[in-house]
Amino acid sequence: MGHGHTDEHGLAWTVTDEPVRVRAGPCGSVFVRVSVLHYGHLVAFFFFVGGTVERLALSAAVCQEVKALDLEQSRWTLAGGWEPRPPGRLRDSQLALVFGGPEVLKDSSLRDAIVAAYPDAYLLGCSTAGDIFGTQVSDDSLVVTAMCFERTRVAGRSTRIDGPEDSLAAGERLAQSLAGEGLVHVFVLSDGLHVNGSKLVEGLARNLPPDVTVTGGLSGDGPRFKETLVLGGGDGMAEPRTIAAVGFYGRGLRVGYASLGGWDPFGPERLITRSQGNILYELDERSALELYKTYLGPHARELPASGLLFPLSLRTEEGGTPVVRTILSVDEEAQSMTFAGDVPVGCYARFMKANFDRLIDGAVGAARTSYEAVGSTSPDLAVLVSCVGRKLVLKQRVEEEVEGVREVLGDRTVLAGFYSYGEISPFTPDARCELHNQTMTITTLTER
Repeated sequence: MGHGHTDEHGLAWTVTDEPVRVRAGPCGSVFVRVSVLHYGHLVAFFFFVGGTVERLALSAAVCQEVKALDLEQSRWTLAGGWEPRPPGRLRDSQLALVFGGPEVLKDSSLRDAIVAAYPDAYLLGCSTAGDIFGTQVSDDSLVVTAMCFERTRVAGRSTRIDGPEDSLAAGERLAQSLAGEGLVHVFVLSDGLHVNGSKLVEGLARNLPPDVTVTGGLSGDGPRFKETLVLGGGDGMAEPRTIAAVGFYGRGLRVGYASLGGWDPFGPERLITRSQGNILYELDERSALELYKTYLGPHARELPASGLLFPLSLRTEEGGTPVVRTILSVDEEAQSMTFAGDVPVGCYARFMKANFDRLIDGAVGAARTSYEAVGSTSPDLAVLVSCVGRKLVLKQRVEEEVEGVREVLGDRTVLAGFYSYGEISPFTPDARCELHNQTMTITTLTER
């Protein structure tokens, strides 16, 4: 109800007195009576709770809408402990993302602290090749980002994977368990060593409605390639050979996403003449491993880690957008290389090398695309999944690509994420979801 008046100076002023809901702490809200005094361009707010005036604010601008998604982010390091504070302010969080080094994820005391901080949250996370906390990148740390949604429901599921041959079925199992009314997006984290990421994405996409988007990534183990871990559930346990995903339900959530690389191709295109799934045997009817070693020169002794510096670009058709593939392992006896995703017979492959400036430009380009997808406004949260190969190339300049993302999305956006063994996303909002390597993939979430 509003009451209009005019003062002796001829200025109109209005008092409205309506019960409204206001946020009253983490994920909570109460109904209070608010009297709003409009006097020219000034606005005064009187909050009445229990018959007494609790607070008065005077402003020369319209009150800014309180964002519905509440976030808390903490990082643990061996040298500094928890910063800026231990987790636990948002105890009613429904979801917490947990990214950290493999050994850190196995620390029972840290795991117990996270479970106690967010007792009702689904904990989704994985081991990494580097953790993103704001614009800082660190190794062997633990970054926890808790989310408290106002109008979005979340549900998490996990499944074991027996090996790369089980990837398609694993994707199907997860998709079928998450499918339901109101599902708008799925974020998935997978084992990084025992999976065919292309088949995992295929299994997910085949069993989800066409308007449901999928993003995520493959867990990492630094440059070691020994063991990767995924956690999905409320107990915080991180396990190998696991894939976990969370579904977001409700039309109040806006999701943006994009994936871009920035590598330069070199050398001739070569035809893949022998392969099986994600295992490559021959290029132009020559041993692919021997050909790869020729290009790598002295770096060949450090395979598979050195392969991150020289990924393969795959083109399936004339004019099609190439996808990039990174080596996960080599088999000297079989003279084969296992990649993170499919390397089909009949595709054309070309070696790639790093270009520092283009790598950073790729991250900025992905940020712009994801920013525009949510209405060119700063999102509440951006989850960055960038390939370990980019980190190895950029070295001490690695934070430059994260800082580039910050410049596009703005200071109000919380940045979290990790360096991975593979990235899952469409290139752009109109493209189909694919597994990528050597890209910066960004997923933005905004709830209004």
